Amino acid sequence: MERISDLKIAVICSSNMNRSMEAHAFLAKKGFHVRSYGTGDKVKLPGTAADKPNVYEFGATYDEIYNDLKDKDKSFYTQNGLLHMLERNKRIKANPERFQATKYKFDIIITCEERVYDQVLECMESREPVDNSTVHVINIDIQDNHEEATIGAFLISDMCLMMAKSDDLDNDIDELLHEFEAKCQRSILHCVLFY
Repeated sequence: MERISDLKIAVICSSNMNRSMEAHAFLAKKGFHVRSYGTGDKVKLPGTAADKPNVYEFGATYDEIYNDLKDKDKSFYTQNGLLHMLERNKRIKANPERFQATKYKFDIIITCEERVYDQVLECMESREPVDNSTVHVINIDIQDNHEEATIGAFLISDMCLMMAKSDDLDNDIDELLHEFEAKCQRSILHCVLFY
């Protein structure tokens, strides 16, 4: 597939399971150069009870997580959509990745909740400077459920399409994000950091 833009984009949520992966799928289909990550210490998915989440290491593959949930309670995890979500994830990449462990550099990092945004800022600010290239870190709050993840992926895709059309993103981004905020009626956080 032909690339729509040279922008290198990261989409990040807590566990690299739902919101970031839905946006990853949308952006990849549109032709963007995109990767997705989580910022949590572990990958956490809802369990059969609110106080019993399923917890995995970031090294576990989507296939291993899928099989574990299927073995635990196939009917329950089919009904709540987790097995379907994991099937989608397996088609995109092998396993959830942790942002704090990546060495990739991006032009745009999009987070899906303010807590994740703060974790990304903390991680970026703790790194040794490399080459002072800029990265725009943007947050758009998206609730962590299947429906909101789909809506959020559409919004993130629209935002990235707006940015891809810019000839001077560093100069245009504030105006673009202001316009996008007004259009989607969601508040956006934005800051510029350096590698």
